[in-house]
Amino acid sequence: MGFADTLKSLFGKAKEQAAEAADKAKEMAEDLGEKAAPMVDKAKEMAEDLGEKAAPMVDKAKDAAAEAFDKAKDVAGDVREKVGDKMDELRSAGAEEAAVAEEVVGDAEGTVEG
Repeated sequence: MGFADTLKSLFGKAKEQAAEAADKAKEMAEDLGEKAAPMVDKAKEMAEDLGEKAAPMVDKAKDAAAEAFDKAKDVAGDVREKVGDKMDELRSAGAEEAAVAEEVVGDAEGTVEG
């Protein structure tokens, strides 16, 4: 039974040492948690501050983008209108030139027939 007692003693010591190591690890984790808590709180505060400071900039960027879009729409509308006006002028001029050409052709036909 001496061997069995030795094994029991060894396992008992190992179990005791494992419990002590677990307790020590738990204490270290709690200590680290306590030390890290202020840093975590400070990081949260900084993130909140950044969010608050960025919000007006985001709003300004949105407003500027909307304004630029509206201006681009206005310019595009003006360009479209001017192009339409020029097309109408060209059609009108083309119709006038076609009428003159028909008149010239008619005169030429009359001269050739006559």
